[in-house]
Amino acid sequence: FMNAIYRIGFMTIQNLRSFCRRFFYSPLRSLFRSLNSAVLAVKAPSSTVTVRATPAARVANQPCKPITILSANLWHDWPRYRQLKPRLNAFANLVATETVDIILLQEVARTSKFKVDEWLADRLGMGYTYLRANGHEPEIGFEEGLAVFSRFPLYGADWQQLGTSAFQLSRRMALGAEVKTPCGNLKVFSVHLGLSSTANRFQLDRLRDWVGKTANQQTSIIGGDFNTHEDRAHIQGLQKAWVDIFRHKNPGRDGTTHELRWPWGRILRQHRLDYLFMQNGVERWDVLEADHIHAQVGKGVHSDHRAVLARVVPVSQA
Repeated sequence: FMNAIYRIGFMTIQNLRSFCRRFFYSPLRSLFRSLNSAVLAVKAPSSTVTVRATPAARVANQPCKPITILSANLWHDWPRYRQLKPRLNAFANLVATETVDIILLQEVARTSKFKVDEWLADRLGMGYTYLRANGHEPEIGFEEGLAVFSRFPLYGADWQQLGTSAFQLSRRMALGAEVKTPCGNLKVFSVHLGLSSTANRFQLDRLRDWVGKTANQQTSIIGGDFNTHEDRAHIQGLQKAWVDIFRHKNPGRDGTTHELRWPWGRILRQHRLDYLFMQNGVERWDVLEADHIHAQVGKGVHSDHRAVLARVVPVSQA
């Protein structure tokens, strides 16, 4: 009887070893390896930026004129990418119509077949810097991030992670660069904050600290999708520290930049989520104009967010 028990135990162990060998050397093993590699790639922190510092056209020795700045969330619409190229075409036309000099972008998509940052740089003839925020294009075929585009030379690209999800699969980032304009150098920052009120407040505090440390007493423009309405206490606190460019020029105007609609088209909720702020340095700048704008694409628009436009100039040139 005991010999039978031993034989059964031995056969069970042998069968289990055989199963494990077949399992771990099967296509399923390759699948698990691929999934693990993808997860690790997505979790990897953003550590490099793409930089094309010099615009296509030479802009040396130009006179100082008002500098036009645009902040825009391009709405990558992953994984459907609905009308992405027509929307980008409309956005590029808007940039040309408004003679924009500096663009601060969020949700800049990269897929295995199409890279929005490269396409826009070629279309607009601008220099730019791009930072991955979420996803990982080489590993999963998609990523999205922040970008700064400029008609003038830019350099000194820098970035800061402002927050991350519980499992580190998504990040909130800020990307900065210095732009050499005919009116003097400007520090510019593109940012995309989180949806959670608690996380948003924490990220905004980190952003303020980082901009203060890196601005080096230069005037700074901070633009992006802040994902919180202007009635929130932390935005109101920021409005006391920095110049809220749109509200500075339009104190009583509706500031909606994002709408949620029912499937039948009726507006469910309106918010002001997108901002351009200015932190003045030693050389003070003034705001000449500010607006919220969008480009028409058929019956729709270029993004689910309106872009924020500003024209600024040094006080000495105003």
